[in-house]
Amino acid sequence: MIEPEELADERGFFARIWCAREFEDRGLDSSVAQASVAYNKRRDTLRGMHYQISPHQEVKIVRCTAGSIFDVIVDLRPDSPTRLQVAHVVLSAQNRKMLYIPRGFAHGYQTLADDSEVVYQMSEFYTPGSQAGIRWDDPTLAIPWPEADGRIISERDRALPFFREALLDASVPGGEA
Repeated sequence: MIEPEELADERGFFARIWCAREFEDRGLDSSVAQASVAYNKRRDTLRGMHYQISPHQEVKIVRCTAGSIFDVIVDLRPDSPTRLQVAHVVLSAQNRKMLYIPRGFAHGYQTLADDSEVVYQMSEFYTPGSQAGIRWDDPTLAIPWPEADGRIISERDRALPFFREALLDASVPGGEA
């Protein structure tokens, strides 16, 4: 979790939201190859669980600049002691928190408000053919998604494989070739 330090006065505040030196001092990858934005019209829009496969695995920094999201990451690293563990946090325009997502993690979110906007900084360029994902509702992951009257999910995300299926075709780190 990244929480900007606000320098406030009667006008409002100023906060640094990214600093290569501070990231490097903490052993974090500070490279940024591109930045993207995702706008979501409706509450209960779900995107995920996405990642890029090797050699294009990426670090992401995610921030919600309008509305709010329930943001989720899953550790897919084959030799990690936290493999398949899920972490989640609410990111919102009001709390201004950001999430650092290491290489080898799947990422997704569900919007908690209409007109939610999410900004990404990524350490690698998007590479067609390297994008992958696993199902948002995979029972192996048991992600505690917020209740929703009717989730809005793309056909692409609905067609993503479950974790065990993805392992068979090497679309997750540590899968069979």
